[in-house]
Amino acid sequence: MRAVVQRVSHAKVSVGGQVMGEIGQGLLVLLAAAVGDGPEQARWMAEKISGLRIFSDEDGKMNLSLAQAQGAMLVVSQFTLYGDCRKGKRPSFTGSAPPEPAEKLYRDFIDAVREQGIPTEQGVFGAMMAVELTNDGPVTLIVDAP
Repeated sequence: MRAVVQRVSHAKVSVGGQVMGEIGQGLLVLLAAAVGDGPEQARWMAEKISGLRIFSDEDGKMNLSLAQAQGAMLVVSQFTLYGDCRKGKRPSFTGSAPPEPAEKLYRDFIDAVREQGIPTEQGVFGAMMAVELTNDGPVTLIVDAP
């Protein structure tokens, strides 16, 4: 699995003009599953991302996790994170997991985050979505599951 994690002061995702998920302070996570990923990768990613100490403490140092900062998570599926642009001009998406297993892993990830008590919103898997965010910092990380 691969994720682009952005620390935000606000984020929302809409489908056809209808807001599907919205958060204040927290993390916007763009998430993709790769061919061969399983539940272990989804759980690992949920624990890793939830535990990242990228929120400022009282001294202004990035030292707090999402839960410690009392933030929320907005998770948006994005298979294009596995787009391979090394050859030609059109990306290849053969590294992305097929829709059925990818959706299961997307839901497994969300469930694992919620099990940690983190308020979690989500987009609509496979839909054409509009994502709006205010990146805080900016802080943006790429996380790949082992």
